[in-house]
Amino acid sequence: MIGPAAWRAVDDGLAIAVRVTPRGGRDALAAGTAEHFAARLAAAPVDGAANAGLVALVAKTFGVPKRAVTIVAGETARLKRLHIVGDVATLAEIAAGL
Repeated sequence: MIGPAAWRAVDDGLAIAVRVTPRGGRDALAAGTAEHFAARLAAAPVDGAANAGLVALVAKTFGVPKRAVTIVAGETARLKRLHIVGDVATLAEIAAGL
């Protein structure tokens, strides 16, 4: 079970922390540690491909459009903070279920 440090509700959505493993074979978002979710991406970390893949994966997982997901910290790091705009209760339910 993911703890509250991995995600928290904000005024217009959810803030999440994700540890990314690029070239992970297939795209998957799952529970990681109490501090972050774990994302495996098929894309390589070249020319923003992994970041674009992460945004698409998070959008699909949380059922929001890609434009609702923003990387707010960690553009070039494995550990990233993202902001997801949407209904807080629905997003929190999805995050708790991961």
